[in-house]
Amino acid sequence: MNMKERAKKIKKDIPAIFLALKDKDTPVIAKFFAGITIAYTLSPIDLIPDFIPVLGYLDDVILLPVLIALTRRFIQEDVMERNRSLSEGLWEDGKPKKWYYAIPIVLFWFLIIWLIIKLLLF
Repeated sequence: MNMKERAKKIKKDIPAIFLALKDKDTPVIAKFFAGITIAYTLSPIDLIPDFIPVLGYLDDVILLPVLIALTRRFIQEDVMERNRSLSEGLWEDGKPKKWYYAIPIVLFWFLIIWLIIKLLLF
């Protein structure tokens, strides 16, 4: 499997992992890692900001596939295949149709920023 095929598979696995997060057959440990993976994927804040040349994209190229692979390791293959088939058409052009799923992530980051500012000012 070449890099292009792997990238396409990873791109298809993100919505399937999101659906596995809500699946009752997914183990708790897999749901934990799926939550981290989806939160990182939808988060507008990266570990290393993208405006830093080369390093900014390394976290997306390395960290995201590692999180996806780690999450997939804990999800049974039949559950993953079922969620892959359910996720067809869930994302169009690599973006979620239901963008409002990112609202809790954005609110979480606003809370973190507010707590940091409050801690620094008081």
